[in-house]
Amino acid sequence: MTNVFSQVDNTISVPAAPASAWQRAFAFPDPVNDYAARSTAGLVIVLAAAAIAVNQWWLYAILATGFALRVAGGPRYSPFGRLAVHVIVPQVVRREKIVAGPPKRFAQAVGLAFSGTALVLSLLGYGLAAQIVVGALIGAAFLEFAFGFCLGCVAYGYLQRWGVVSPDTCVDCAL
Repeated sequence: MTNVFSQVDNTISVPAAPASAWQRAFAFPDPVNDYAARSTAGLVIVLAAAAIAVNQWWLYAILATGFALRVAGGPRYSPFGRLAVHVIVPQVVRREKIVAGPPKRFAQAVGLAFSGTALVLSLLGYGLAAQIVVGALIGAAFLEFAFGFCLGCVAYGYLQRWGVVSPDTCVDCAL
């Protein structure tokens, strides 16, 4: 591996090691189209509302699985993500706004925590509690869908400022 000396800032940069097949399989896109994220949030709202209305564990499981798939690889493995990226945005929205990927992945992980909690609560027989948790999830997804305000992304920014998340993970977010 060859070091490259930068005369501009007197630092040594080392070329990054090539990503393994495992890393490529679970890579999250960076950057992402904000309108795709907003479209996905709209689809999540519909499924989450159905889960609240029906209050069955299997709908909470589908909701949690969708979040897990989006955390694992963005839209690559998620039916909602693929629908948003390949159909809704190019054929309906027809707009692009590029934003950083790491905060969006963090937001999906928060959604996974909420939907996973709802699933566990439902399996334990606490249907009303599961409905309340998913109601909070709908509130956050609505803010993303309607206004482009990502609560998970805001939390990610604070975690970076407080030193919990390394500033290297998202240089744009650390500003």
